[in-house]
Amino acid sequence: MIPWEKIERAEVPGHEGEVILLKRGTEFSIRTAGTELMNSRRHGSEDALAELTCNRIKRKPGLRILIGGLGMGYTLAAALEQSEPDTLITVSELIPAVVRWNREQLGHLAGMPLYDPRISVEEEDVVETIRKNKSAWDAILLDVDNGPNWLTRKTNDHLYSKSGLKTSFSALRPEGILAVWSSGADKAFTRRLKQCGFQTETVTVPVHKSGKGGRHTIWLAGKPYQAHKINKGISK
Repeated sequence: MIPWEKIERAEVPGHEGEVILLKRGTEFSIRTAGTELMNSRRHGSEDALAELTCNRIKRKPGLRILIGGLGMGYTLAAALEQSEPDTLITVSELIPAVVRWNREQLGHLAGMPLYDPRISVEEEDVVETIRKNKSAWDAILLDVDNGPNWLTRKTNDHLYSKSGLKTSFSALRPEGILAVWSSGADKAFTRRLKQCGFQTETVTVPVHKSGKGGRHTIWLAGKPYQAHKINKGISK
């Protein structure tokens, strides 16, 4: 078997370890602390994250979508494929090197999605992007770390906490969707979503596009229109 070759490593902002880009033949892998975060051969569930979300968004002009976590660009590419010409997509990525890798070594894998004119990139923690934009997004797609209960970076815990979920709820437009990718199921996270006002659907999807292999979990959590009406009434 061809051995893995280390292409580059980069520090995670905040002195929380590093990420490593590896290559084996035509296969790429991004890893941290011995855990694989992304592999170019297994991206069926990353594609599904965008496809399932876009299929559930109410179609209207000028949709705005936020993607937290760039990975290898597969979720972004799938969202672009499912979106209209006037849809605007913001990618929030904490690690600048991951953005650069997608523009240089990895871009060809997903069809160079960062060069689409509908895209803007925020090199910051997605928590900050969500916090500073209230009622801004028709969809927030989170592919951060390995999911709510499989964290490699401890500070990501806030994103999936009640406080973080309430912030995401406020950042969504009426009938918006918070979609969360995870390497495994988490009943406690499902309960937290419901406690924060989301109408929640849990879907398992195959790791590979072929349907073979294991399965990952995606939560599709909708913000009810009624919640917008209630909040509007309270604000008066």
